Amino acid sequence: MSFEDLNLHPSIIKAITEAGYTTPTPIQQQAIPELIAGHDVMASAQTGTGKTAAFMLPALHVLATPSQIRSRGPRILVLTPTRELALQVSDAAKKYGKYLPRINVISILGGMPYPLQNKLLSQPVDILVATPGRLIDHIQRGRIDFKRLQMLVLDEADRMLDMGFIDDVETIAAATPGTRQTLLFSATLDNAIDKVAAKLLKTPQRIQVATQKAKLDNIEQRLHYADDMSHKNRLLDHVLRDEKVKQAIVFTATKRDADTLADNLYAQGFSAAALHGDMNQRERTRTLKRLRSGGLQVLVATDVAARGIDVADITHVINFDLPKFAEDYVHRIGRTGRAGATGIAVSFASNKDSAHLSKIERYTGQRIASHIIPGLEPRIKPRFQNNGPRNAPSVTQKRKRSPFAGHDNRPGFGVANESGRARNGQRGRTFDDNRTFGHGNRGNSAFRNNNGNKAGYQSARTK
Repeated sequence: MSFEDLNLHPSIIKAITEAGYTTPTPIQQQAIPELIAGHDVMASAQTGTGKTAAFMLPALHVLATPSQIRSRGPRILVLTPTRELALQVSDAAKKYGKYLPRINVISILGGMPYPLQNKLLSQPVDILVATPGRLIDHIQRGRIDFKRLQMLVLDEADRMLDMGFIDDVETIAAATPGTRQTLLFSATLDNAIDKVAAKLLKTPQRIQVATQKAKLDNIEQRLHYADDMSHKNRLLDHVLRDEKVKQAIVFTATKRDADTLADNLYAQGFSAAALHGDMNQRERTRTLKRLRSGGLQVLVATDVAARGIDVADITHVINFDLPKFAEDYVHRIGRTGRAGATGIAVSFASNKDSAHLSKIERYTGQRIASHIIPGLEPRIKPRFQNNGPRNAPSVTQKRKRSPFAGHDNRPGFGVANESGRARNGQRGRTFDDNRTFGHGNRGNSAFRNNNGNKAGYQSARTK
């Protein structure tokens, strides 16, 4: 099947042909005909499968016919959970609609100055791409007229649900005409999404493509166990110095850690910068431009960047901290292996992350093979080998775990060797830098030397 077979407007065909696209992806093949026919659609598609074009091409097809309603308001409204994704959608609309006459695409996002947004909204708008919170501000001020709105698109609806935006989305939808066509795109179609669809869509066509397992087949997943923060940093340095790394995204749990780690990497000679929600829009845009132009080798980001970054040269994604939710793991590593390319996803984990790793593996349907780098072996043996069968513990193993089997086998007292002493020589110290491992105790000294003792260490010593 070709794009010509989808009966899109010739001007759109010209633009996508110029962009180098010849064959529609499965989500495009299934969604575009339904949307051109005017049906509401709810679709499940993973990142990197061409879902943006799946809704933007039929949206532009609608714009090829002039509206009969006189208004400055938008004809197409796309809601996204993050600013990065909104800018990606806006860029796609401009690229695919470049040969359509007088198509005006604007973005209304948090972090942009209000005077600039007011100026953009004062002129006729064809496609409006927005994050929900900022759009509601303008709706409440009466700055947007939805009289001629024909299509409402909810992009990454599951993410908007996770981020608590669904009430805002419903408020926005209530301000639009009931005659609109509504599209819902989500990584998964579960009960929560079904409830949202029942409120906003009318007898939608349901489309599901690109299972989690199929999407990850072109991404090699690796797992490295880390003893402590110092060990993590050494592992990261080793991974980033591999000559195969062209560009990489490193994910951290907090904004503060992203800033600190980016500063450390820059000091070590890497071209590195941070990206997180506390940065203003100008800083975020400048950082992403550097990444896309190849001027930035390492982007250190929080989950705000897990969706919406589409850079072909991202060869590695590194989970410095594991994500809170298994779904976010898929979206993070989906930043590599784009458009049929291969990629590598590396995750760092402690012995305490075993249960969390199991949830990720169940969600993806794939095991993450554990790797050891010579010279950087973890001191503490994982509770189970992640890439092997998980057998039930033997009677001997159960006895060793018993709180009555000896002082050094009690939880929190390190790993006992044959002499009965903790390997690190101190009770209560799992790591040699006086830190317990995990997001909760890293604080503001995640990557700095600290002569003081951490709370977790102090409590262990007093027991």
